[in-house]
Amino acid sequence: MTVRLRLDLAYDGTDFSGWAAQPSRRTVEGTLSAALGTVLRSSEPVSITVAGRTDAGVHARGQVAHVDVAAEGLAALPGRSNRTPERALLNRLGGVLSPDVVVHRVTRAPDGFDARFSALERRYLYRLADAAALRDPLRRRDTVWWPRSLEIAAMDEAAHGLIGLRDFAAFCRRRDGATTIRTLLEYRWTRLDDGVLAATVRADAFCHSMVRSLVGAVVAVGEGRRPITWPTELQHRLERASEIRVMPAHGLSLEAVTYPPDDELATRAEAARARREVPAAGTGPGWTHHG
Repeated sequence: MTVRLRLDLAYDGTDFSGWAAQPSRRTVEGTLSAALGTVLRSSEPVSITVAGRTDAGVHARGQVAHVDVAAEGLAALPGRSNRTPERALLNRLGGVLSPDVVVHRVTRAPDGFDARFSALERRYLYRLADAAALRDPLRRRDTVWWPRSLEIAAMDEAAHGLIGLRDFAAFCRRRDGATTIRTLLEYRWTRLDDGVLAATVRADAFCHSMVRSLVGAVVAVGEGRRPITWPTELQHRLERASEIRVMPAHGLSLEAVTYPPDDELATRAEAARARREVPAAGTGPGWTHHG
């Protein structure tokens, strides 16, 4: 018998080759799987399902994952203490994980929960210090330093034009069999008190390099090299637009993953596994199943 656990975690992506396990490379998944294997005394690698597979160098403050573990092994973790098995697992993971990965919470997942497919949306933050901003060396790992001044009002207007259910092929590195249709729920720019430009980007899901490409397209507008309408015009393309600069990874952080109420988790997961199509004008979203 197995038990599904939800893990809420954060990590500094600087020294990782992304989330996904890779041979001979240090990854977040590989590090966490090894730690779980040690604590649970598993003879096999512990399989982890994650809400968002971040690229090399990308950080996370609000990452969510799930694991299925043997009920017997989990129950044995507290030993003679009065801790719950989940609390015992959390404490033991803290003792074996490196400081750049922190599991904040371990809970029993409700029925129907899937960290990836049950998610309603993911929210990312991108930090960019242009020539007008204070360049804080203590934030150099999560903030990109840009040599030129940027016009934030133009960037925010250009970003707003990208919101909606669209094919983002121009902004994605295509993967075989993967759709590039996404619903971009929010894309806005603000200047923080220290002058740093911050982009908030929310969507139901993201394809490979999509957020950093969305930022790159709008930065070109902020520099005055492209008109405000340029990012929106790119969406008519069915292949990646080579003119878009993919921005550095270290400015990007996964901030939060949102899920529906427990009684809607399974339904949401089933819907998310379907293949989306951009609707014709005047119609609602279309769905076709894989297969």
